[in-house]
Amino acid sequence: MNTTISVIINVIIMLIFVYILYFMQKKHYSFSVRVFIALGIGIAYGAIMQLMYGVQSPIVQQSNTWFAIIGTGYVRLLKMIVIPLIFVSITTAIINQNSKNLGKMAGTIIAILVITAGISAAVGAGTASAFKLTSEGLQSGESEAKASEKLEANLKDFQAKPVQDQIIEIIPTNPFYAMTGQGTSATLSVVFFAAFVGIGTIGIKKKKPESAEVFTKFLNSLHDVVMRMVTLILRLTPYGVLALMTKMVSTSNFSEILRLLNFVLASYVALIIMFIIHLIILGIFGLNPITYIKKASSVLTFAFTSRTSAGAIPLNVETQVDKLGVPEGFANLSASLGTSIGQNGCAGIYPAMLAVMIAPTLGINPLAPAFLVKLIIVTALGSFGIAGVGGGATFAALTVLSAMGLPVGLVGLLIAIEPLIDMGRTALNVSGSILAGVVSSKMMKEIDMDIYNGKEELAK
Repeated sequence: MNTTISVIINVIIMLIFVYILYFMQKKHYSFSVRVFIALGIGIAYGAIMQLMYGVQSPIVQQSNTWFAIIGTGYVRLLKMIVIPLIFVSITTAIINQNSKNLGKMAGTIIAILVITAGISAAVGAGTASAFKLTSEGLQSGESEAKASEKLEANLKDFQAKPVQDQIIEIIPTNPFYAMTGQGTSATLSVVFFAAFVGIGTIGIKKKKPESAEVFTKFLNSLHDVVMRMVTLILRLTPYGVLALMTKMVSTSNFSEILRLLNFVLASYVALIIMFIIHLIILGIFGLNPITYIKKASSVLTFAFTSRTSAGAIPLNVETQVDKLGVPEGFANLSASLGTSIGQNGCAGIYPAMLAVMIAPTLGINPLAPAFLVKLIIVTALGSFGIAGVGGGATFAALTVLSAMGLPVGLVGLLIAIEPLIDMGRTALNVSGSILAGVVSSKMMKEIDMDIYNGKEELAK
């Protein structure tokens, strides 16, 4: 009975916080301000719950099942709209000829994603060396041992599928199956099919103009409806951040975090350094880094709390188009490709750090130029096809470590602190995809600098 009462009280407190955020929306507080306040409240409330009841308390667990209606429900809404958004945005961008050089645009975006992944690998390796991280002395408990065994099995399955097959799988045999989000290449498959539909529509404009006109009007109308749905869902972002952050903090095992504190600190130092490099790249291309931070803060905060690059696509696209002046075609392609290619955090920094930690145990000097060059190249090329959901970093690590001839057991030893590090990694992944959209559109002179340099709009 006491448990039930405590859970009810916790839920009521959460509803009070929700009302406060709703009140702030009615008073026209900016979207970014409401997101950051939700983040702060979530951290504080989650910490208080853990201190009062303990991380394994049934009160905490049951309370979070109710909070999940808001947090997990919000993430599911975002995932629901991802595939329709990608499809209508890319098709309409092509048929309306907003992006005349589709091949050049895609090539530029992919090049930026892969190059920044290589840079992030160098940052990860350098940071791990500076902190003198090593896998020696890390003790494996029962849960970690089981995780390592499972990873070894996953590695065999992963290696059984050659890179050539993974590339071929981008072409969907059943596009409607890909639209259900099944498989690691689902997002790229939808991008491919949407581009194919758009090119096909352009191809019949001369021979069958009436059919092309009808289909174009249908797609444009569908685009308007989907974008309205996106707007409605994004309004819920502060509430989703509040619930997700509360759950994360209240259920985190801080004893495990303290045990591996040096690795956590090194990881976040590397992530921050790479984010600063993102800002430097923007500056090189004549884009104000401070403006970027202000306007991208909302989507980066959501990525941090939700730990899903794919789920962040709607907010990612909205931020690029409405706040940073990126054309819709660039925004959708960079946000979509960024979930599977060149993830700076999950596929760049993380595998490189693990490789540097393991190398000394095998008598390899991790600072040797030959080792570092090979690591950067393998990491950059291995960044293709990493699924943009929780766990993508694990497969990136498996790919890189196996390609370098290193054991993968360390990935299992770090499984306990994965959620904490994954938050920062996901935020960097999303920043990398936004960077690709902004820089590529600037290189091709299609970005609207008036929007980029303009003031951020108030919440819708």
